[in-house]
Amino acid sequence: MRRASIVQLILIGAAAGGIATAIAIAVPWLPDWAGEEGDRIGFVFWFTTVIALGIFTVVAAVSIYALWKFRAPEDDETDGPPIHGHTGLEIAWTVIPVILVTAISVVSAVVLAKNSEAGANPLEIKVIGQQFAWQFQYPNGKTFGQLRLPVGEHAKLLVTAKDVIHSFWVPELAQKQDAVPGQINPLVVTPKRQGVFPLICTELCGIGHAIMRTSAIVMPKGEFDAWLKSGANASGGAATGNAPAIFKSSGCGACHTLTAVAGANGKVGPDLDTIAKDAQKAGKNLADYVHESIVDPNAYVVPGYQQGVMPSFESSLSPEQIDALVQYLVKEQKPA
Repeated sequence: MRRASIVQLILIGAAAGGIATAIAIAVPWLPDWAGEEGDRIGFVFWFTTVIALGIFTVVAAVSIYALWKFRAPEDDETDGPPIHGHTGLEIAWTVIPVILVTAISVVSAVVLAKNSEAGANPLEIKVIGQQFAWQFQYPNGKTFGQLRLPVGEHAKLLVTAKDVIHSFWVPELAQKQDAVPGQINPLVVTPKRQGVFPLICTELCGIGHAIMRTSAIVMPKGEFDAWLKSGANASGGAATGNAPAIFKSSGCGACHTLTAVAGANGKVGPDLDTIAKDAQKAGKNLADYVHESIVDPNAYVVPGYQQGVMPSFESSLSPEQIDALVQYLVKEQKPA
């Protein structure tokens, strides 16, 4: 190949590679990581991206050069000249991809192993997914509707589900794990900065899937220890004024409608604006009816709705939280 052709190939490759690299750098593909595991995953991402950009540069340069230099005239319908394979090139474009894929595999395996290390004494939290809410059970036996973690400490999440397959994911913490009924799947997260981050389900799990979300709160180690020791609930207390937060964090709005809470427009379960009428039909006191519906939802099912859909929240909410919800729902009833 003449020197001029080589220079042209290099210039085309530089232009194509430069454009692709600019796009790769300019677009914020990854979140601002809040966990150590995310930094490692980010390294794998950029390691693979650099390799992909190099391959793209070579392929784009050769393709554009060939289209430009060897394009047949519009009126040329003759067959192209016969060509023969080039053994050296064939070996090169077989060996080089094998080396690159192996390198990606080795780096990925090292990061996967490192991200699975929980240290000698991690904080173990049982994560339970159910339609359509998350529950987090701490070593002291208490269960909350939000995930709280100490900054700079390894946490080993034991992910499972009560009903169907869900998927646990906090984008800023990078790690993601399926929640499978009857199976415990471990997941290690190590927060490196404080904040409140969205926690979502990424596995289509039913009609309320889109609202199956809560928060992961990363706090200083001292504050976390004090919170866990005090047994404070995830909503900041059991007062009735915190009931809307309990309602949201428990995922009630995914299945029920309640005008007082923004976004609570679910149609899976009965309308909570009219439960006074349902209590009358069941022949029960309103407060007793609401309490029973939370702790034993199958004791009475409103006609027209399916039995066995709503789980009991007796184990996931404290008695104080349940009482706050009962008082709140009773207070929000519209006059007939």
